Amino acid sequence: MSNATPSKTINEVAYVEVAMPVPARMTFTYRLPAEFAGSAAIGCRVLAPFGKRMLTGYIVDVFGTRIPEGGPEPEKIREVAELLEEEPLITSEILELTRWAADYYASSWGEMIKAALPAGINSSVEKVVRLTENGRATGSDAKKPIRGIAKKILDLIAKKGPTEIRDLEKHFSSASVRRAITRLEAFGLVTVEAIKTEPIARPKLRKAVRLLSEDVPEDLTPQQKQVLDALRLAGGEMYFTDLLDAAKTGASPVQTLARRQVLKIYTCEQLRDPLHGDSWGIEPEVTLSVEQSAVFNRLSEAVAADSYQTFLLRGVTGSGKTEIYIRLMEKVLAAGRSSLLLIPEIALTPIFSRRLRGKFGSNVAILHSSLSTGERFDEWRRIRSGEAKIAIGTRSAIFAPLERPALIIVDEEHDASYRQSEAPHYNARDLAVVRARNADRIAVLGSATPSLESFHNARTGKYEYLELKSRIGGRPMAMAELIDMRSVFRRFGKDPVISPALASAIEETHRRGEQTIVLLNRRGYSSFVLCRTCGEMIKCTNCDITLTYHKSAQRLSCHYCGFYREVPANCPSCESEYIYFVGEGTERVEEMLAARFPKIRIARVDRDSVRRKGELDRILLAFGRREYDLLIGTQMLAKGHDFHSVTLVGVISVDTGLGLPDFRAAERTFQLLTQVAGRAGRGNLQGSVLIQTYYPEHYALKASVKQDYEQFYEREIRFRREMGYPPFTHLISVIASNKDVQVADKTARLFRQALERANTEKICRVLGPAPAALSRLKGAYRRQILIKSPNRRKLRTVIEEALEIAPTLGCERRFLEIEIDPIDLM
Repeated sequence: MSNATPSKTINEVAYVEVAMPVPARMTFTYRLPAEFAGSAAIGCRVLAPFGKRMLTGYIVDVFGTRIPEGGPEPEKIREVAELLEEEPLITSEILELTRWAADYYASSWGEMIKAALPAGINSSVEKVVRLTENGRATGSDAKKPIRGIAKKILDLIAKKGPTEIRDLEKHFSSASVRRAITRLEAFGLVTVEAIKTEPIARPKLRKAVRLLSEDVPEDLTPQQKQVLDALRLAGGEMYFTDLLDAAKTGASPVQTLARRQVLKIYTCEQLRDPLHGDSWGIEPEVTLSVEQSAVFNRLSEAVAADSYQTFLLRGVTGSGKTEIYIRLMEKVLAAGRSSLLLIPEIALTPIFSRRLRGKFGSNVAILHSSLSTGERFDEWRRIRSGEAKIAIGTRSAIFAPLERPALIIVDEEHDASYRQSEAPHYNARDLAVVRARNADRIAVLGSATPSLESFHNARTGKYEYLELKSRIGGRPMAMAELIDMRSVFRRFGKDPVISPALASAIEETHRRGEQTIVLLNRRGYSSFVLCRTCGEMIKCTNCDITLTYHKSAQRLSCHYCGFYREVPANCPSCESEYIYFVGEGTERVEEMLAARFPKIRIARVDRDSVRRKGELDRILLAFGRREYDLLIGTQMLAKGHDFHSVTLVGVISVDTGLGLPDFRAAERTFQLLTQVAGRAGRGNLQGSVLIQTYYPEHYALKASVKQDYEQFYEREIRFRREMGYPPFTHLISVIASNKDVQVADKTARLFRQALERANTEKICRVLGPAPAALSRLKGAYRRQILIKSPNRRKLRTVIEEALEIAPTLGCERRFLEIEIDPIDLM
């Protein structure tokens, strides 16, 4: 990779280095046409040829008229087709952050830059197939030899008109489409043209009206007077349609006034606001506790010092970490500087965003994947222009184009959602630390249940440790209790989904006029479908996993690849009619609770119930207004929410998480239980937590009942040290995948050989290859290799050397997925 010098601009330049959004871990040299000389700069985008395609790439360096030593031959260098902007779109800070991330996570720099930009921002060139005159002549003799897929494609284009090749590939395989089009071109029936498509994300334009003069003619009609009155009341400027509504008139009076030059009709841009129409009150003044004041003062000193430092803030649930975050951001904003707040789940944005808007107004911008393409584009541009100095968002917001943020906060830093699980891989929490270090600023990692790695970093002095031990106002922690479901089974002779103790507590909580949260970290109606005659389970056709039954949609779905099918009346294997639905999800438990407690108003929050835009906000805000008595959901409910009337939290089927084949299973279970327990008793009333389990002796469950992080940490850290897991060793996961199982096996075997050749000093331990926990995913067979070493630098050296050796052994890099510091070993 080339080391970019972001301040360098192009002046009569012939050659530039471009990062392309392709898997290759390299940059590419292009020649600039004369008309772009002096107009481009590092951070600008270009449209350039790559193979047979046109892609949007990113200028990361410039070379003037001389190609660097070792560069490609001049005659082999292709030319940029178009410069997409003259002012750099990508800031120097984000370029450097993406370069570091791509290098560390063994990813493509171009793909990492693309991930840092709002979706839909890039132009592209698509190949379009259109009929020739001969092709349109239905009686042409040339059509006679056309059969099969070629004939179907010809008929499709005749019906639809000019069609993009990628649309044809939705109906037929790519190879079949290529062969068919080549044949149709040879017969002179079609032509293929390259057409540039406009970006999906672009400014929203609206017609507006502006009052030009108060000196108006006397001969106005009543409707014209109404128009002027409405304009004056709005300050002299309105959107056209809003003016028509306010004046209760049609367009004619407005157009007449425009012709008489009383007002002007023009087109302007309207920024899309994700919180448009929402209301938020003024935040009441809060007096910090002694603990909060001590933490705030220490962090304020660090902000003022203008030097890099990372803090780990561990505060019990309800201890007031958010208030400290807000005061720090207020201090930073008063100094004219910017702040970034990362949160793990979209579910938290309704709370955070409204609270911050109430405090900081339009200085706050929001970035997360549930926004529309246009909303995200406009929020990103407000940050880029400096209009918004506080950015709040989920994982990808780590790339928000703030100018050297003085403060970066990662709330619930332990959460696995900060890990990007698909290429390009990165961990937003770790990038927050890197970004703060690069800018000589501070990073604050906050959690009631820090990750083992972060707490270990604090114990060893890498991070400064701060602590909030008590809840605000001296409120007691919720009283937690384990319900031993083995005893319940012995007593009743069956496995009830909701134990008598939990059912009684729900009823009593409702009788007192208080609210309940029930957590079940499994969505759908039933976990899987089983034939009681032959024992066959209905699995996904693409993945090595059973399908989940969703009753509301009346179908079986795969939660990994999206495949679904209708619910069969008979077993697909033996035709038996004895189909059995096993296990419970949130949908079924909601139904059971509604049947058992008909007077309790129940809402459900999971990825099925909140698919529609705005539905999640609506449910959470309605629950906050006490329009519901009970909220059931997945882990989306476990963190960050502050409902003062919730006094009971029930947890169903907690043992599922403990049984996962992952060394972090106990840690995740402890974190989930401690976090959800923290939703109870956040007001002035005592809270209680009931956890149903078949394994009450497990140390993670015992520690979560006491909400004793240190107890859990001491037990878990011993296990990690003895077994050689992080933070004492560093991991790299390599997945070899292919739709052909033999290719997957061969690729894994060859890469293992490459690792053995690279690992000559035996400084790394190599495990595998073996079938991954999900041995087949989205149609591809998966084989996993784990590489472990206590020395991070040497581990990286081995993997890099192995990647260089692999092609010489016939191992194809495109079938390998490399994940540095994996969070999930599935």
